[in-house]
Amino acid sequence: MRPAAAPSPDPPLPDGVTRRAGLYVHVPFCGAICPYCDFAVRRGGDDAKRAYVDALGREIALTRAHLDRLGARDDPPPLRDALPFDTLYLGGGTPSALDDAQLTTIVETLRAALPIADDARLFLEANPEDVTPARLAHWRALGVATLSLGSQRLDDRALAFLGRHHRGDDVRRVVDQVRAAAIDTLSLDLIYGLPDEAEADAQAAWTRELDAVGALDIDHVSAYQLAVEPGTVFGKRAARGALTPLADGAQAIAFHLTHARLAAAGLAPYEACSFARAPHHRSRHNRKYWHHVPYVGLGPSAHSFDGRVRWWNERHLPRWQRALAADAPPIADRETIDAVAGATESLLLGLRTVHGVDPATIERRWRVTLIAANRDRFAAWADAGLIARRADDRLVPTRDGLAVADGLAASCAIAPAA
Repeated sequence: MRPAAAPSPDPPLPDGVTRRAGLYVHVPFCGAICPYCDFAVRRGGDDAKRAYVDALGREIALTRAHLDRLGARDDPPPLRDALPFDTLYLGGGTPSALDDAQLTTIVETLRAALPIADDARLFLEANPEDVTPARLAHWRALGVATLSLGSQRLDDRALAFLGRHHRGDDVRRVVDQVRAAAIDTLSLDLIYGLPDEAEADAQAAWTRELDAVGALDIDHVSAYQLAVEPGTVFGKRAARGALTPLADGAQAIAFHLTHARLAAAGLAPYEACSFARAPHHRSRHNRKYWHHVPYVGLGPSAHSFDGRVRWWNERHLPRWQRALAADAPPIADRETIDAVAGATESLLLGLRTVHGVDPATIERRWRVTLIAANRDRFAAWADAGLIARRADDRLVPTRDGLAVADGLAASCAIAPAA
């Protein structure tokens, strides 16, 4: 294994991205498991949820001890100097599946034990069926600034296909309730590229749905292509020929429709799957992942990155709990981010954003060779209309480039600097 890279301390960041670390908590419970879901989730009763909150408290204490030890190291990772955390994201799963007392216990325990900035932005994911005016008032008092609503669609037929328990009118009702509760940022999750969306009439229906979403009083949209993963209900249907995923060409049409119609509604893209009405509604937390800012994840399957090493927790809830019951960190595995891996991730993630990438900065930060080996490739991308090359040599993806960003990055040659 190559030694860990020693990134430069101050790589430039786009506006709105801070160098402070992010804190993520994975809540593994859902009322039902959606047929497309590949996350670490399960249905859970009251006893399971109470046991989870108790185990999370033990993981918080172990994390505090770990952060305290960073100060005693001769070569502390960048995480030490990235504290305090300035984002706190409760994701899942469905955090709103916990009751308000449990959510309060989690947030108060985190704030009491860990270095969290007074102005840290609190994100909460919720399903429409869990939202009431009383709960919104409680969440706002708890400090929730961004509420991410797992709407997925507004069309009732599509919602039924996706196994969702709410309907389009429920989403519209909840949007009005959130606006009345004065929560700063309301985000909707969408899924596109369902198997029946290849036909022209289905594309027209998706366009109408996007326009309906754009007409709602919302601040942010996360729009994801349906992925049919092995082991999920949809994956098993596909394996036996009972479900045919949408072809790549039709997926590309859906991607462009999504970007065009949301942009027309004032929701500008800032990443391949992310759209915001104004810059301050862009996800301060998720942008940390895209720019290699350190973060700490708690809960089953959660990932952490200290600036040099990435590690992830046990995915299986009982194994995660057993480790914590023994006062052991519930880590499943870890990897050192070497120079080539770090540079490759920087290129891939940067090409998924409208900020783009500066190849010279990637070379300096990760101490790799990139430009000389890929100069002709970058020129070919520009000629094909996949990127715009700015005067400062930054590579900024076009919409066509955003659609194939992963493939562009994978095609590049990157090697450690001599």
